[in-house]
Amino acid sequence: MRKLDQTVLILVGPTASGKTEVAVQLAHQLNGEIISADSRQIYRFMDIGTATPNLSERRGIPHYGFDILNPDESFSAGRFAAMARKWVEEIHGHGKCAIIAGGSGLYLKGLIDGFYSGEEIKDEEIRHRLNQRANNLGIHALYEELQKIDPDYCEIIVPTDRQRILRALEVIEVTGKPFSLLHQKKRDNAPWNALWFGMELPRELLYDRINLRVTRMLDMGLLAEVRDLLDRGFENTYTMKSVGYEESAAYLRGEIGSIDEMIALIQKNTRQYAKRQLTWFRPNERIQWVNAEKKSAVQVAEQIRLVYTTS
Repeated sequence: MRKLDQTVLILVGPTASGKTEVAVQLAHQLNGEIISADSRQIYRFMDIGTATPNLSERRGIPHYGFDILNPDESFSAGRFAAMARKWVEEIHGHGKCAIIAGGSGLYLKGLIDGFYSGEEIKDEEIRHRLNQRANNLGIHALYEELQKIDPDYCEIIVPTDRQRILRALEVIEVTGKPFSLLHQKKRDNAPWNALWFGMELPRELLYDRINLRVTRMLDMGLLAEVRDLLDRGFENTYTMKSVGYEESAAYLRGEIGSIDEMIALIQKNTRQYAKRQLTWFRPNERIQWVNAEKKSAVQVAEQIRLVYTTS
């Protein structure tokens, strides 16, 4: 029997693959508690668009990582790793199994493997946004920003070195740490082992589930949720660039012609996001992929439980 204080169970997969339901079933079968490794569920006022499970869907299982920050607060993989490690120790202190479920590969990598150097820390969306800011504001404005948060690194680069300035800002936003501190010889590995499992579905089925989820979000009140965020003054925050929120806000501003056009755009962008998630996870040879087609959450959880307890 696997010792719960030595190994955490990690459940990954693309959005809409069924991770939430399977994680809850695993928690019941293994006497566990769940940590969300989702980069958006950490925020308040965004439950519908991030598919944060409600109390009924949690089925009495304690969850960590929901509704902690306001949408205008920054969050990073480094900060998540620090918080999640404390949560794991808390769960183990309860004598329970720590189950970490989510689709953010970078967050999970930082939690389990730590970060070694900036070279392996990448986030295409952040990089794209920084490039746009550099084009609009000029690279000197971003250099001044970098000076305030990492003056040590600015001492070894020139103010016109666009590539290094943007790279440093990207890594800082991802990790929450100065770029100058990340060039260390030893990783900050997690103090426990991890067993990884992945939810696998045929692409057509996954895309059908994504399309259905988007329409359900609209039925649940996604537009009202986005309108509330705008009313609270969060329009220009990074979180409002998330899939589902950016398109909904554009529709509410009259920039998208019809609600059907908005729905189709959210569905397309969510499918592309799921593809990026799979691209991140596929090279990870530690992941044991579980075919979830034509299986209930209980059946998938039982299959994972058997492997976890006998490995």
